[in-house]
Amino acid sequence: MVCNTIALHCCLAFIFLGLIPANGDLSYTVEEELKRGSVIGNIAKDLGIDLGKLSARMARLDTDNSVKYCSLNPNSGDLIVIERIDREGLCAKKASCVILEELVLENPLELHRIDIRVKDINDNSPQFKEKTLDFEIRESTYKGARFLLDEAHDGDIGENTVRGYSLEQNDHFTLNVKTNAGGRKYAELVLDKELDREDKKEMMLLLSAFDGGSPQRSGSVVIHVTVLDANDNEPVFSQPVYKAQLAENSPLDTVVLTVSATDADEGMNSEVTYGFVHVSDESPSFSLNPKTGEVAVSGSIDYEKESSYEMQISAKDGLGLASYATLIIDIVDMNDNAPVVQLKSISKAIPENIPPGTEVGIINVQDRDSESNGQVRCSLQQGVPFKLVPSIKNYYSLVSTGQLDREVVSDYNITITATDEGSPPLSSSKSVQLSVADINDNPPVFEEESYSAYVSENNKAGSTLCSVAARDPDWRQNGTVIYSLLAGEVNGSPVSSYVSVNGDTGVIHAVRSFDYEQLRSFKVQVMARDNGSPPLSSNVTVSVFISDVNDNAPQILYPAPEGKSFMTELVPKAAHGGSLVSKVIAVDADSGQNAWLSYQIVKSTDRGLFTIGVHSGEIRTQRDISESDSMKQNLIVSVKDNGQPSLSATCSMYLLISDNLAEVPELKDISYDEKNSKLTSYLIIALVSVSTFFLTFIIIILGVRFCRRRKPRLLFDGAVAIPSAYLPPNYADVDGTGTLRSTYNYDAYLTTGSRTSDFKFVSSYNDNTLPADQTLRKIFFFFFCVCAHIVVCGLLWLLLLSKLMFRVQKVYAALTFIKPYTMATRC
Repeated sequence: MVCNTIALHCCLAFIFLGLIPANGDLSYTVEEELKRGSVIGNIAKDLGIDLGKLSARMARLDTDNSVKYCSLNPNSGDLIVIERIDREGLCAKKASCVILEELVLENPLELHRIDIRVKDINDNSPQFKEKTLDFEIRESTYKGARFLLDEAHDGDIGENTVRGYSLEQNDHFTLNVKTNAGGRKYAELVLDKELDREDKKEMMLLLSAFDGGSPQRSGSVVIHVTVLDANDNEPVFSQPVYKAQLAENSPLDTVVLTVSATDADEGMNSEVTYGFVHVSDESPSFSLNPKTGEVAVSGSIDYEKESSYEMQISAKDGLGLASYATLIIDIVDMNDNAPVVQLKSISKAIPENIPPGTEVGIINVQDRDSESNGQVRCSLQQGVPFKLVPSIKNYYSLVSTGQLDREVVSDYNITITATDEGSPPLSSSKSVQLSVADINDNPPVFEEESYSAYVSENNKAGSTLCSVAARDPDWRQNGTVIYSLLAGEVNGSPVSSYVSVNGDTGVIHAVRSFDYEQLRSFKVQVMARDNGSPPLSSNVTVSVFISDVNDNAPQILYPAPEGKSFMTELVPKAAHGGSLVSKVIAVDADSGQNAWLSYQIVKSTDRGLFTIGVHSGEIRTQRDISESDSMKQNLIVSVKDNGQPSLSATCSMYLLISDNLAEVPELKDISYDEKNSKLTSYLIIALVSVSTFFLTFIIIILGVRFCRRRKPRLLFDGAVAIPSAYLPPNYADVDGTGTLRSTYNYDAYLTTGSRTSDFKFVSSYNDNTLPADQTLRKIFFFFFCVCAHIVVCGLLWLLLLSKLMFRVQKVYAALTFIKPYTMATRC
């Protein structure tokens, strides 16, 4: 029968009895002993949650039980049994047995409580504690005497627990079934017919206990009755029911109370022995002294496990007569359990830009004590931007109260303290570590409002100008700074052609060599950008100042430096000391002290005659000019700048001491520039040479033409005696028609005094070719030579004339320049 019952339940799998919403949450009722894999219900459907969001919101089940009985299938939303559910093991004799599960959803945080009510099935049979129940009954016991029997224990509850007892048919005893104050059934053995020890010394009776389940289960025990000689009086308890209160956690051997019973007999028949007579799991918690009747603590007393104990005690005399009483012990709750704080859900990383009031965690607080001892209040330490908001029973939401800033505080160590209302109160704490996730909310900030770089001109390309630095307090890639140049122009060229910036270090390099004389300063914009999404940036101005280097020598404007021109100044003979003679004018492309010029006469014909202003460049006489002074005075003036090292330039001044131009000697006596003189001479020589060569060429051509026309007559001129013996006998006429083929002609040249004839073969030509072609070619060649000669001669004449004109202009300019100084001196 038992096997059939188990098979039937296995086939049914489970019976879904109801879905009861409670405070927006779920409540399921299922039978115990469901198979693993059985579906309790569909959470997604019952809560109205889209299946696709279960995985996205990281749905999970959380429980306080040491054993996890259920799991969630995120693909289907089904609540599935994964472990054996034994109601007796979970809740023992409690009328209500509930498995609490919590569905946690994240993004945003959401909590749903799921109550799984476990319904009892009749899976346990009634059982007796002892294999046999022994009774010793005197033969004098009166008819109707009652003997209390041990209760049968059934792990099930309700209708499935013990509902009655039955006794096997016999001649002497019947069974009386009663119900105690707790609703439990117990049996009494009733003597229905007097015993006779001489007839029957002992009897074996079969007692059966059965439950009310379907199908019904039962258990049996053997009652062994031993018949004794007569004993007139049985012990009597002072009261039928004993009640006492005991504080939980009472130490061992604490006396709860003392029971007492008296027997009217004397001697051995009046000695009373006490003991427990019912079957109960509570018995190990208490002990009963068989002599004194003291009930003492023998085990752990925990109100949270059992709040009340009810036991049956017996009092027997020496010959086995017994009476019975009930002992009820109520346990008084003590505040012996501190609250327990549990983290049901907590955000791993909280974005720093969450608005105030955002839920970041769910906290559960449990206190196993009852009444005020189980009332708990929660609190957080001061100085954190969070608070606890009560939610459903024993649950709190951890909510932000202010704006978070990871750059100020990146981690929060929050301590949650739970304190109960007991006396004295108990408390416990739980630390929660919250990390603030970075958001790219800070642009890079440069350490300075602007930067200045100083570099000397003529720097090397690639040299370092300066370094910019920006700080971004954000985290990782949000705080990684990259530098770049903003587009712009410097002197019409892209700024990138002047400078570059290292994207990682912010070091600015020169791309080219700078020239102070062309560019003295410029500005560039450097951008610092982070790697966030979207990226943030800021700009800074970098001013680059180029310092001057003495890289330009002074440039003399007047007179021209030596070797480039010829300049003569006239100095009146009557000039007095200090008279202004001329002035050297020079400039320097550098600036500052590099452009400070000083003048000095480094060489002169007469060192004591002229002096020059160190800073003005004015040439003046040091004394009056005398007749003994040389008319020609040559000065070499040096102009130096003030740079380090200094650079210089020199020029020559040619001074003529004279009152008028008529006294000026010929220019050829003046030391002209040798290079210019040589160039003029070379031009004249080249012109004469080309003209002579051309005329000689023309004369030779004309002579050759003339000689060729007169060849026949000259060869046989009678003025020359040529012996006939020397003529070759084999040659015929030498008049232009020889022994060669008609397509060739040859001329025979006989020279005076020669013994042989020289032959000259000319180019062959056809008889049909007209001689006019050769004539045209010769005319064209002659014409080309004439034209080339004219062109060459023309170019040479132009160069010669331009050089002469340039020299004339120089002389004129010198004369006109000296005139003001001459007039000033005369005045």
